[in-house]
Amino acid sequence: MDEKTMVNDILAGVKSDLTAYQTAITECENMGLRQTFQQIRNNDESFQYELFKVAQAKGYYQPAQKATATEINTVKTQAQQ
Repeated sequence: MDEKTMVNDILAGVKSDLTAYQTAITECENMGLRQTFQQIRNNDESFQYELFKVAQAKGYYQPAQKATATEINTVKTQAQQ
């Protein structure tokens, strides 16, 4: 397995983990456990962002094209309705 594949696989796994942590946080009644999940999620988000920067610098990951001002305003308008 090459480095690009490994990096992208890890990024996909962390993204999946973040979704699971968010679900656990919103459904957790125990405040201590909820805070633990939040801490783990925060650490994973930091890790994901650092790995994303490496992947982007090496050309392994190309983010979507930036939205235009018109597209941003359209989404804002729709969200406010």
